Amino acid sequence: MSLFDRFLSNMIKNGVLTVTLHDGQVRKYGTPAEGYPDIAVRMADSRVARDIALKPELGAGEAYMDHRLIVENDDIMGLLTLIRLNAPWEDGLEIADAHLVSRLWGQLKGKLDRWNWDAKSKRNVAHHYDLDDRLYDLFLDENRQYSCGYFREPGNDLDTAQRDKMAHIAAKLDLHPGMRVLDIGSGWGGMSLYLNKHFDVDVLGITLSEEQLKWSRASAEKAGVADRVKFELVDYRNVTGTFDRIVSVGMFEHVGPPHYNAFYRKCRDLLTTDGAMLLHTIGRMGTPGFTDEWASKYIFPGGYAPSLSEMTAASERYLIQTDCETWRLHYAWTLRHWYARIMANRAEIEKVYDARFFRMWQFYFAGCTSAFEHGVLCVYQLQYAKNRRALPVTRDYMHKIEDELRRR
Repeated sequence: MSLFDRFLSNMIKNGVLTVTLHDGQVRKYGTPAEGYPDIAVRMADSRVARDIALKPELGAGEAYMDHRLIVENDDIMGLLTLIRLNAPWEDGLEIADAHLVSRLWGQLKGKLDRWNWDAKSKRNVAHHYDLDDRLYDLFLDENRQYSCGYFREPGNDLDTAQRDKMAHIAAKLDLHPGMRVLDIGSGWGGMSLYLNKHFDVDVLGITLSEEQLKWSRASAEKAGVADRVKFELVDYRNVTGTFDRIVSVGMFEHVGPPHYNAFYRKCRDLLTTDGAMLLHTIGRMGTPGFTDEWASKYIFPGGYAPSLSEMTAASERYLIQTDCETWRLHYAWTLRHWYARIMANRAEIEKVYDARFFRMWQFYFAGCTSAFEHGVLCVYQLQYAKNRRALPVTRDYMHKIEDELRRR
């Protein structure tokens, strides 16, 4: 039995994966099972099987991007779902590389990749966020929230989920008129503008993306609040002044474990005596790990989803953790909306870029969806305070503010 056969035989137990090799040979793996899809794929050349067996994520991702791995009866979402369903994180199983050496190399490379000094951080952000503006218009919500939505009901639409996310975060910040807020990793400015609109606060949003900066400043001008909602192209390490509140949504994934202590220390220094902070980040359940090689190479260079223990070990030296919430399925639902939108806009995306770029983003969204549905990924919302009396001592205020925001 070849390395590829052993790899798939060990991986696919439930559901059926039919593989047509480049020479026309057909092989089947697994057995029919309720709730598991039956997927058929074709491999265009002899290298595909070898590449996948040696480095599953990188090999499969590159082969799919290059149209050398073709899903014939479904799409890439179905294939990756079948694979993850056969090794759900809750079962204590992992989809391991075929060779220990390959896995150890991934861990070592991941550690080196997470040293995100100032200049490297800006390059990493530009790689993903300074893409053609038309791309993000084709799948994001009305406020361009490129982070996990909050689904009070699984069937809610994307715009509702993203508005509810902003309300949920704003409620946890316990804002009052006149406060000064720092938005670290402000994206296209939606959160900053929302906080100013509903709470009469002054906000400084910081980003390392040139394109996001232009969009955010234009949005603040259009809303007539550019004097109170300001955006700057600056690294969090170089921010000066003090703030009553700090909010950071979807940025901590780009910090890197070697810099966690410095991040929390900087946040403490920036907060007033009664200051508080809300950190929203993709995380991993269980123990620390590493980012797979395909995602590091093509999507988020330098990116890493932290474990709760990694964040706690760093933050407890500088701030009091006052609240913790784990979102287990919200990002999977968000991603399925994004995936449906890029599928519906495939022709437009290929016109802006090309077919290979589209397949890359398709693989990215499908892989992330399966990781949030069955794999190790989740979202953490962590609230911090500089002293124990800075926030109300029960969570009642959060529910009250959130309900008021949803009625507006």
